[in-house]
Amino acid sequence: MCGIVGYIGKKDSCEILLDGLAELEYRGYDSAGIAILDGNTIDHFKAVGKLENLREKTKDLKIKGQSVGIGHTRWATHGNPTELNAHPHLGEFSYVVHNGIIENYKELKDTLMSDGVNFLSQTDTEVIVHQYEKNYKELQDEFKAFEKTIGELKGAYAVLLITKTDDKKIFFAKNGSPMIVGNSGDEIYFGSSDAALLGKAKEVIYLNDGEYGYTKLGEIKLFKDKKELSLDKKPLVGDKISAQKGGFRFFMEKEIYEQSEVLSDCILGRALDENIEFEELDENFFDGINSIKICACGTSYHSALSTSYLFERISKIPTTVEIASEFRYKEPLLRDDTLFIVISQSGETADTLEALKMAKEAGLKTLAICNVDNSSIVRESDFSILARAGIEKGVASTKAFATQVMVLWMLSLYIAQHRKIISKEKLSNEITAIKHIPKVVIVEDKLHQKLRRLSKRYLHGHGFFFIGRDLFFPLALEGALKLKEISYLHAEGYPAGEMKHGPIALADSELFTIALMPKTLHYEKVKSNVEELSARDATILAISPEEFELADDFIKTSKQTHPMAEFFEMMVVTQLLALEISVRLGNDVDMPRNLAKSVTVE
Repeated sequence: MCGIVGYIGKKDSCEILLDGLAELEYRGYDSAGIAILDGNTIDHFKAVGKLENLREKTKDLKIKGQSVGIGHTRWATHGNPTELNAHPHLGEFSYVVHNGIIENYKELKDTLMSDGVNFLSQTDTEVIVHQYEKNYKELQDEFKAFEKTIGELKGAYAVLLITKTDDKKIFFAKNGSPMIVGNSGDEIYFGSSDAALLGKAKEVIYLNDGEYGYTKLGEIKLFKDKKELSLDKKPLVGDKISAQKGGFRFFMEKEIYEQSEVLSDCILGRALDENIEFEELDENFFDGINSIKICACGTSYHSALSTSYLFERISKIPTTVEIASEFRYKEPLLRDDTLFIVISQSGETADTLEALKMAKEAGLKTLAICNVDNSSIVRESDFSILARAGIEKGVASTKAFATQVMVLWMLSLYIAQHRKIISKEKLSNEITAIKHIPKVVIVEDKLHQKLRRLSKRYLHGHGFFFIGRDLFFPLALEGALKLKEISYLHAEGYPAGEMKHGPIALADSELFTIALMPKTLHYEKVKSNVEELSARDATILAISPEEFELADDFIKTSKQTHPMAEFFEMMVVTQLLALEISVRLGNDVDMPRNLAKSVTVE
């Protein structure tokens, strides 16, 4: 959730750390800080709020020659967003940055305080640096002290530690929270994700849980269970240009416009002329599978819910969808003939990762749908399929959702092929529809301009209902989530047929109803439900290829022959509507308050 960077080298370490943190802003944060070890001197700076505040504090810092530095963007978990709670945290002679949660921090803290240690912050992280210094005083060896400290921690963590007693090294450890080590020549870089290392490191090592070690100029030492490991270096693929706004006002806006391109990439080599192929899967992968359980959070949960209709309709296989944070604690009944699918944009979503581990322990076959290769969820799963959405910096997910839905749609057809329950004609029609989708999601300027004008009418009132039926009910959930994430207005997604079972009591002129009215699926049913709301004076924005005379506002979509084409087109409309309402309200679209891109804590 937070961002970590580190650097050992002879360049301007302050600028490298700040640039790395800037590349991790998309993860969400409320404070930031850096610490630089230059000889026997540690300079440290912290600031609440935007990274610009930290840049201002460090503007006069000049580092020449080799130095060692660590940096962090923090999203508050233990303690308020203040400078004292911001990382790096300091001891007498050492500094630490940390992502994750130390579950036994209270126990460690109580012991340390009884030994006379004073704590400055409210965070769980601060115990790490004090525990390290306690161990160092006992062992008089930096690495042994760090190794012992890591062994005493319980929970999820990615840790970087620097100390005056060894001013040439960074000590690191990873367990349940992402960490990457990169190098270019003699220089060493650390980051929470590839984004912080693009344009800097040429090769990277994706750390696995339980691994730890130290680096110094030109050298990386990696250990697990006190045994040294060989280094599995991989080339770092990507470029910083793909992570810039490219002329758009916001990353989210750019990413909405990119959906046509990334969906084309997602389909490439998978939707062939006569069949669906996933080279990532073994031919017999679905043997013995009689049901599917999908587990995810947030937007990924909505993509799962949307396509659960397709798994049952096309693949003829019972499919249930679980919210990961609920699944973990419901004592689920798991059968070994169930395929367990997890979905995550980042591949580091804590609840989803823990649910995956539960399924594996129960002996289920597992499959990950993810956007980040070498992420924890990808490495933990038996098999994985990459969404190919590219870097997504907007906290409110758009193109990751689109590619997740596309992968799952193709997967439903792949299973139907395997089970030999789909005709050649039906499969051909579905593939044709899939190949048409990149054209469907191209944003036309006329549409965007209309939504920009329309947005000024939807800034007040007491809430929004997004309604739809069948596939379009989960899309209504996702449309409502997008709006509430970035506009801070109350919005709910609801099955259109359920309105009369309670929610219609809220209907009046100040209730905005966003009605998804596809012509290819249950149009008359949805129309009837919307008429009920209109009769109660609700304000109606209808999204449909067919004009609806009772609508106060109307967005005309194109006529399509397949429900999924309408699904993707309406998806774009709801994304742009949320964007423009948020812009009108003056909000930070890319980094909405209280949210983080990669939720790596429970």
